[in-house]
Parts: sequence; C-alpha cells; structure tokens
Amino acid sequence: MRPLIFPCRSATESAMISKEAVINQILSAFGDNEYPGDNCLCGSVDGSEPYAETSAFKGKIEWRTLDSGMLDAHSSALSFFSEAAFRFFLPAYLIADLRGELLTAEPLFHLTGFSVTSIQVPAKSRIFTRNGGGSTLMNPRRYGAMTFADYARYRLSVFTKEESSAIVAYLNYARETDTHGINTPQILEALNVFWLDRVEHAPSEENLKTHLREDGEFITHLLGKTPERT
Repeated sequence: MRPLIFPCRSATESAMISKEAVINQILSAFGDNEYPGDNCLCGSVDGSEPYAETSAFKGKIEWRTLDSGMLDAHSSALSFFSEAAFRFFLPAYLIADLRGELLTAEPLFHLTGFSVTSIQVPAKSRIFTRNGGGSTLMNPRRYGAMTFADYARYRLSVFTKEESSAIVAYLNYARETDTHGINTPQILEALNVFWLDRVEHAPSEENLKTHLREDGEFITHLLGKTPERT
C-alpha cells in the first residue's frame, strides 16, 4: 500500500487556519457561480428518489441563503446532483458543516472517495467482506472497469483551481480538527492522489470565462450575426 504523505505547510501556514478563514475562502471561490437551471439539477435516472431529492432545490438560485435544516433534510441530494448542481450547491453544505449545523449530511464523504473501505457482512453461514471506494470496481455489468476512484476523479474534476483550493482548505481543517483520527486516512488519501494536484493543474475561473467568451463569439459568427460592440 502506498504510504500517505502529510501535506507540507510553510512557516507562514504553521498555525491551523481558522474556521472563518476557510468559510471566507469558500465564499470567494464559489461566489460567482451561476445557478445551473431547474432542468439541470438531477444527474441520475435510477428510480424516483434522485428527482425527488434534487427537485427540492428548484428555484434556489442563491445557495448562500439555504437553511442548514433544508440541506440536512436532503442530504442524499449530494449523490444525485448533476455535476453542475453539485458544483453550485456543495459550498452551502461545506459552510454548514464548518459551522457544525449538519446532523446527517456528510459533504466530506463526497470529497474523499479514493481509499478503500471494508465492512464485514454476515449472510447465513458465511461472513463476506464488502469493499467500497478506491480501486474497488463499482458495478462491472453497468460501468465495466470503472472503479470508485475513477468515478470520484470524474465527478470532482468539475471544480476550478480556485474552488479546489477552497476545498483543500476545508479538508485540511477537517483533518486538523479530527481529534479521534476517524476521517484522517481518507482525507490524506484524497489530498495526495487528487486534490493537491487539482489545485496546481485545474483550469482557473478565468480559463472558464475565456472559453465561454470564445465559444459565444464562434457561435455568433457561425450564425452570421453581427457581434455586439461594447
């Protein structure tokens, strides 16, 4: 098993970052994101639960105003959101978690799916070891050779450089306040195999804006319209 590497801190980062500093970083990184639209919230078609859970967020165009009770009541929405909705609403869950306002929702779980977890399940005369996360195959009949880590990389790649940096701050705060070490191995694994690299190499918010602007200009010219002058 590959050893976990504790992320290094510079001399100026030796003290633990404050909760409010992490919250402010999240607000800054995610503050300008646009609501994806009522028809773009659900990312799953498996049964009625995904639609029912994500529909509760229809019209919620300002994630900063969402009540923690509402977030808790729809904790499973984090599993069912489309990528765009996951990106838009995640900061509400992160801030509520930092403030200790969540009872059932676990945003940390959705950011750390890179290490294998195992449980023993008795079934009549046998006890089976059931693994999840990391290199464990999800469901070969449906996803072929995709592992949980593969899926996590895909889903979490929605975040920009700035958003990833805010998530790293959240993860580091969660690690430093994990007094019993329950979540520390999963956090370290996620930081080492995904998040630290994401902070360094992910497209920035400016990259996204440039891409959208260039796409708009291309479509305008393709349709033969006269570009608006500013």
